[in-house]
Amino acid sequence: MEEVCLNSEPVFDDGDDYEVEGDSSGVGCDDETGENCSKKKRSEPTVGLEFDSFDEAYDFYNVYGKEQGFGIRVSNSWFRSKRKERYRAKLSCSSAGFKKKSEANNPRPETRTGCPAMVVIRLVDSKRWRIVDVELEHNHPVNPQIKRFYKSHKRMVLAAKKAQPPPEPVTEVHTIRLHRRALMNTGCNVYLNVDEMGHVDHVDHFKHLELKEGDALAVYNYLCRMKLTNPNFFYLMDLDDEGRLRNVFWADARSRVAYGFFCDTVTIDTTCLANRYEMPLISFVGVNHHGQSVLLGCGFLGQESKEYFVWIFRAWLKCMQGHFPEVIITDRNKPLQSAVSEVFPNARHCYNVCCITQRVPERLGGLQGYETIKRQLNKAVYNSLKIAEFETSWADMIKCHGLGDNKWLQTLYEERQAWVPVYLKDIFFVGMIPIQEHESLNAFFDGYVHKHTSFKEFVDKYDLALHRKHMKEAMADLESTNSSYELKTRCNFEVQLSKVYTKEIFRKFQSEVEGMYSCFNTKQVRVNGQIATYIVKERVEVAGSEKEVRHFEVLYDTSQADIRCICSLFNYKGYLCRHAMNVLNYNGVEEVPSRYILPRWGKDYKRRGLLDLNPGDIDVNNPINWHNLLYRFAIPVVEVGAQSSDHYKIALQELEGLLKKFNLAEDNLV
Repeated sequence: MEEVCLNSEPVFDDGDDYEVEGDSSGVGCDDETGENCSKKKRSEPTVGLEFDSFDEAYDFYNVYGKEQGFGIRVSNSWFRSKRKERYRAKLSCSSAGFKKKSEANNPRPETRTGCPAMVVIRLVDSKRWRIVDVELEHNHPVNPQIKRFYKSHKRMVLAAKKAQPPPEPVTEVHTIRLHRRALMNTGCNVYLNVDEMGHVDHVDHFKHLELKEGDALAVYNYLCRMKLTNPNFFYLMDLDDEGRLRNVFWADARSRVAYGFFCDTVTIDTTCLANRYEMPLISFVGVNHHGQSVLLGCGFLGQESKEYFVWIFRAWLKCMQGHFPEVIITDRNKPLQSAVSEVFPNARHCYNVCCITQRVPERLGGLQGYETIKRQLNKAVYNSLKIAEFETSWADMIKCHGLGDNKWLQTLYEERQAWVPVYLKDIFFVGMIPIQEHESLNAFFDGYVHKHTSFKEFVDKYDLALHRKHMKEAMADLESTNSSYELKTRCNFEVQLSKVYTKEIFRKFQSEVEGMYSCFNTKQVRVNGQIATYIVKERVEVAGSEKEVRHFEVLYDTSQADIRCICSLFNYKGYLCRHAMNVLNYNGVEEVPSRYILPRWGKDYKRRGLLDLNPGDIDVNNPINWHNLLYRFAIPVVEVGAQSSDHYKIALQELEGLLKKFNLAEDNLV
């Protein structure tokens, strides 16, 4: 893949067709208005602007801030470790972030609002600084007429700025349309894609990973070592024609086996990308039979573009032998959304509501009445049982606070069917989205990765993180198999599922059984053939210790033993809710119908899953298939063998016997 620089003469092969749109000499301005056009371009930061030094880039944004009515500061800087040379920086509005809480008796009032406005600049070609990311919107009022002296403005040398205006920035003057489509070089796993319109957007369209000294060797050595010690370890590296690393994907044997069991719902975690971590980690995460996060593969992404996401998604799909997930959960990101639609066209794609609500302070924190807005927003999102309730609550919030022109809220509302829980009741999430305001979900590598974690540090911590996760799962297996659960009620439902569910899932289900006692006045309100409609009342906490009575509608089909509650807990979490069980109890049903007992939450789920495998369907000429099948059979042997001293001795004896047979077979061949 050739790297096309739009600020120099583009080079193409003889067979490549392209178009140059627009007149490069005029840059869209005539002779009379060209000066005004240049002035306008200087006054507003845009991706692609270049400067001769860091100070010039800083001064340019500072002048722009003064003209608009806000101060700036350097919120993040990245340095090359040995030379201590700055190669990247983030210039933010002075209201970005929040101050640390002070323990002083009279702390200063909070003046920051978590403002998202910023520019990110990066050193290119070791001599020029280029703007690579821009956010112009503030979450607080800005007004150049307000004579407030910001620290950054006090440092400006006004006379020097008048004598020497900001340098004319280098801007892209071509839009090049490439008519080639996606290519794949199977020898080095290289993809080249252009976007749907066939446009190359800007100079940095094809980026490579920014590796520090020692990072590339550490990543390469780790992948090679894992492949040598584990034949079922999978990795792909995406290189450009100059041998620079753009993307990496890998998955170990456990991840590949786990996907065979837990492929129903997958979260694609791009937290490191969204928060601008130095290490652009992307993780594929599922949920095991204990409700624990399980890693299904991960990688490093050179750029947040559709082309790069498509590459890593296809790498993951190839690793998992083309087996598509049913539901995919991601952050709200346009390139990510486009890539999911292209690679996983039949999967239900939803946005992670946590990622959206976490941005509320940043996006709305500077507005008047913020706390009330936040409370009303959370109520609309989490407390709406019906779509009409959400629509009414959202409209009331917008009208009450005059938020009709807020672009962020406008786009959230337009995309509400992809992230608001009330619109997603027909999707099975296995507990991977929060349905209550204070419910949170931790990232798989939470505690192992921070904003300045390097590639080398991560591969060192990767094995440790996975080892601890595997030990946690093994301990949960042991407790679920060997322990008897404490029963807290006399309900038959509790007794029934205590024999089936793993310990953690039973604990959550048990909470619903106990919650049956907060429900009252179950009443049948109408009948339509075999389907009866019930209303179940429940006292729920709304604010602090305050409670209110809520009405939950439950449909029960006696002929099919089919029951559905308007709260949809079964689809969200995978087990019946207290309201549905109240209706079953009201009708004299003593056991939860089998269709509402999901095998994936069972103590013996992995062992039962092996019964569905037919070794005769395996391609006998494919060593990878041999490994996958044997590995899936071996894991339950290890897990059951570790449950007691007697099991351990039996398993060890049988395994030693197998190894002896293998050795004898090899000797006979010789």
